[in-house]
Amino acid sequence: MEIRVILRGALAGAFAGLLGFVFEHIFAEPWINKAIAYEYKRDAVLTAMNHAAGRQFSVSDPEIFSRATQSSIGAASALIGFGVAMGALVAVVYLVLHGRMGIRPRNLVWAIAGFGFLGVYLLPFVKYPANPPSIGHPFTIHTRGQLYVVMVVGSLVLLGLAVFLGRRLRPRFGAVGATVLAGVAFLVAYSILIGVLPSLGDLNANLAQVHQFGYARAATETPQPIVNILSRPLTFGGKTYAPGQVVYPGFDADVLWKFRWYSVINQVLVWTVLALGFGALLDRLDRPRRARPAGSSASAADAADAAGAAGQDSQPAKPVEAAS
Repeated sequence: MEIRVILRGALAGAFAGLLGFVFEHIFAEPWINKAIAYEYKRDAVLTAMNHAAGRQFSVSDPEIFSRATQSSIGAASALIGFGVAMGALVAVVYLVLHGRMGIRPRNLVWAIAGFGFLGVYLLPFVKYPANPPSIGHPFTIHTRGQLYVVMVVGSLVLLGLAVFLGRRLRPRFGAVGATVLAGVAFLVAYSILIGVLPSLGDLNANLAQVHQFGYARAATETPQPIVNILSRPLTFGGKTYAPGQVVYPGFDADVLWKFRWYSVINQVLVWTVLALGFGALLDRLDRPRRARPAGSSASAADAADAAGAAGQDSQPAKPVEAAS
């Protein structure tokens, strides 16, 4: 039974991931292409500037897979794989909580999916939002990954503690009062979490690069305008740039906003379809099981009645006593 439930969760997640890929390919992919075009031009400018200034500079590592492969097979594999993993995880949590929570199975699925969307994506997004290609320095990729995992784990733990606190306070303060108190406690703890974790721009690896072209001090790793930070003019590409002059603009804020907006919508779509699909598959799985006991009881009752009637018919007639 457990395996069948987990497989249904994975199936619902796969379908949700497929729809997420279709959405991403239609709406987010054009903005990703703009971000990649910006990155190529920025790398070319930085290479020329550093060469003219007599500095060493290495661009990003060459691509292992072509852009066409990344945007099709790569994106589809990532989103479908994510959907399968989250669907299986939702199913496992459902199996653990089913019977312990006094709510209907489909409502429980929605609660688990909402919990996952908040803890896995939305709450970490507040501190470390999704970024398109060209945002994020290659020498901080491992640190950024570790910080994001800490944010996900912290968000899930705080959500779980808030639910536990709300259930404990409910007998004393009622449903509304317990929810408000647990929510306030969660917000306080969550604010402490995002305040303790460092901003990406404050990482030591980024602070060590502030004296290089294109790595101005900032709170994030969003590319800033490339400026001639030297005390002398710099000539390259047939142009001369005075000290402090902007050589190449920073990352387009519209592209960044659009990408993040579609990223949020895509995650809402994936988690919503996952909850709908898994809930529907659970109903189909439980429907025969719910119908079977009623039918079996009716059949047993009918059989008992038939057996009783047959027994009465087979009893020998009592002899009539003669009147004395």
